[in-house]
Amino acid sequence: MKNLVIVESPAKAKTIKNFLGIDYEVIASKGHIRDLPQKKFGIKIQDQQFIPEYVISSDHKEIVSKIKELAKKAERIYIATDEDREGEAIGYHITQAIGKDASNFPRIVFHEITHSAITHAISSPRQIDMDKVDAQQARRLLDRIVGFQLSGLIANKIQKGLSAGRVQSSTLKLIVDREKEILAFKPVRYFSIQGEFSPNLSTELITFEGEKLEKLSLQDEQKVQEIVQILQRDSFKVQEIITKSKKTPTPPPFMTSTLQQSASTLLGFSPTKTMSIAQKLYEGVKTHEGVMGVITYMRTDSLNIAKEAQEKAREVLLQTYGEVYLPSKPKNYVSKNKSAQEAHEAIRPTNLGFTPKIAQEFLTPDELKLYTLIYHRFLASQSVEAEFESQSILIASDHGVFKASGSKLVFEGFYKITGNQDKDKLLPSLNQGQTLEVKEITSKEHFTEPPARFNEASLIKVMESLGIGRPSTYAPTIALLNNRDYIKIEKKQIFAQESAFKVTEMLSQYFNEIVDSHFTAKLEDELDEIAEKKQDWQRVLWRFYEPFHQKITDGKTNIPSQKVMIPTGENCPQCGSELIKRSGRYGEFIACSGYPKCKYIKPKEDQTPTEEVGTCEKCGLPMVKKIGRNGEFMACSGYPKCKNTKSLQSTPPKTLEVKCPECGGELAQKRSRMGTFFGCSGYPKCNFLSKFEPIPSPKCPECGYMVATRTYRGKELCECIKCKHRFALEDQN
Repeated sequence: MKNLVIVESPAKAKTIKNFLGIDYEVIASKGHIRDLPQKKFGIKIQDQQFIPEYVISSDHKEIVSKIKELAKKAERIYIATDEDREGEAIGYHITQAIGKDASNFPRIVFHEITHSAITHAISSPRQIDMDKVDAQQARRLLDRIVGFQLSGLIANKIQKGLSAGRVQSSTLKLIVDREKEILAFKPVRYFSIQGEFSPNLSTELITFEGEKLEKLSLQDEQKVQEIVQILQRDSFKVQEIITKSKKTPTPPPFMTSTLQQSASTLLGFSPTKTMSIAQKLYEGVKTHEGVMGVITYMRTDSLNIAKEAQEKAREVLLQTYGEVYLPSKPKNYVSKNKSAQEAHEAIRPTNLGFTPKIAQEFLTPDELKLYTLIYHRFLASQSVEAEFESQSILIASDHGVFKASGSKLVFEGFYKITGNQDKDKLLPSLNQGQTLEVKEITSKEHFTEPPARFNEASLIKVMESLGIGRPSTYAPTIALLNNRDYIKIEKKQIFAQESAFKVTEMLSQYFNEIVDSHFTAKLEDELDEIAEKKQDWQRVLWRFYEPFHQKITDGKTNIPSQKVMIPTGENCPQCGSELIKRSGRYGEFIACSGYPKCKYIKPKEDQTPTEEVGTCEKCGLPMVKKIGRNGEFMACSGYPKCKNTKSLQSTPPKTLEVKCPECGGELAQKRSRMGTFFGCSGYPKCNFLSKFEPIPSPKCPECGYMVATRTYRGKELCECIKCKHRFALEDQN
């Protein structure tokens, strides 16, 4: 073996091995081989300098030994990790694990895993970029400083299991602030006035007696009815017909954020799923021309396209769609993100000959969906604009003016490739001055809507616009918030949980910079400047650390505890201290107040109030009702001395005389080990359930179904058991 190529993933190693001859061995490091230790701080700080204490993780020791063994036999060792800063850092740590200076290793980079890209990279290596390594190292140490020190403080002041982070906490504040807006929102009632004219023309009143009507102009129902009566007596003519031509610009190719957003909207993929599939498409899949990567690198904030790829796209457009869909010159796009790494490329197919039709034979259904999305978007970005004709018709009387708007697609342009999501709305053919017959003039009641909750796509869009995080962090940040139970994702909507409010309120009060999106974005800019050799990474870290660490020190004394600790009146069986009810990550529990000296926790079954249901025929002690994994049962209160148990006679569930919103059956009150809930009596055919008992009044203003009352953030709210819409009861009175 003359040459050793070290990459990150086994899939990438397998693909690259196919392109290189017998003189090359390719091995995967399987991600980061060195990192900060998991269970301790791992950073030594002295004289304003930060010294990381990297360790090789236990699950990577075997692969590191194998890399070292192969490195001894190789004449030349190529570092071929991903082209971003994280890949640069992984490559550096590989050289340190091998035990040689990083400058001795040729570093090769490529935007795509194809034969030509790999052979070109091998022929033109460079050295490891230590500025990029320092930028990534600074990011890692920043995240450890915030995560380790701030998470410990939150666990001490609020509850165990909660955490904070530089990017995750500022993202969480966006979600919490949106939830607060929704809770504080009070709907405003207003009206609009519609006119139906012959022939088949539906319009809306825009002006009455010379006054232009805005969205909330008409709030007085009596006044609205008076206007309707006046207009019903009027005669109407076509006052003006306005026709305009409008072009819709071609969409740019995908970068990480826009790919995640489009995959969420069009395919229903989560950002994590999108990136997982994109990783496979990048690293290599079977094609009609062998195994290769079929898309370029998928973690990018650049919109650059290689000239060769542009020319190939123009050839395909000309051959497949014709000259009319080909612009006079190639199209170039510039990212709005000032920190975009423009040396990278946008996400595009590596081989346009691998069409979605051919790909059907080689890709899984989900891989094919994402690949088709990327393939069509890239071709569309090099095609021509779509052209629409918009039309507005103004219909006037002595008192008011109605307006009807329509449009039609004149030339489909790039929609020929991506498909047209907008339907034509064609207006009837009319002449200016033509008299129209009034079919009907009516009013319609509306309510203003609260801000929409974030979904994963819209949250990523805001994160990108505010500069929170970078392409590689969007999906992991949302996944982390979900795994930490700070958020809950239901029907694609992101809901902030109670713990999210507590943590965000504490951070906003005592560590405002951590949740301040502007501060987070500025820090990201400084990390970019480290990579560009404009800042020293040690100084950037110290400027952040000194005031932050002082706040942590002060917070240990000055921040009041927010833990829920309720005395139970019982004594600990181990040390005699009082037992208290605490709130933890997994709910409430009863434990010794002497913690951490005494770590007694009352068994779960002993925390549930018991109900006597008879006498034990074996020992004479009372039998009590308990809940097990299979539901309720009777057990002797003398357990564990007496282990007598009996099944309980099942009773039919109490029905509520309320229709199930899914199947029309009746809802019934039921019990499980988690407590009382309300589910469909048609189970298991219908799985509908609600945590709260529905009440017949008031009705949900969104869907008209029954609601349940609940207390949320100290406020009495109604929540629809069908669509989950929340509203304050006083807002409906």
